[in-house]
This record gives sequence, C-alpha cells and structure tokens, in this order.
Amino acid sequence: MRNHTWLKSNKKMIKNALNSIQDVSVYPIISLLIFVAFFVGLGIVVYTADKKYIKHMEELPLDED
Repeated sequence: MRNHTWLKSNKKMIKNALNSIQDVSVYPIISLLIFVAFFVGLGIVVYTADKKYIKHMEELPLDED
C-alpha cells in the first residue's frame, strides 16, 4: 500500500513539472523524428555498403591467420 501512494505522489510531481514546461508536447515528436531518422539512415548505410567489405568482415572471425 505504501508503494502505491509513493507512485501516486510521484505521478503528480512529474505531471506538474511537465505542465510547467512550455510547449512540452513538441519533445515527443522531436524524439520520434530523431529515432526514425537514425534508423532510416542506418538502413541506407547498410543497404549501400560494399558487399565485398561485408563478406570480408563476415569471414574475419573464422580466419585462422
């Protein structure tokens, strides 16, 4: 029971802190855009990577030299 009241008071505190920040609703949108841009960029890098280099890196752990 004690944990439940602690959680409830923390929710209030966080809600009040977030409400005091102007334009707080823009932060989730910005973070989503950064997240999507990062993974789209990563996909482009992986898709356009040199296949010979990838094959070389693939076989590197099995190389006995």
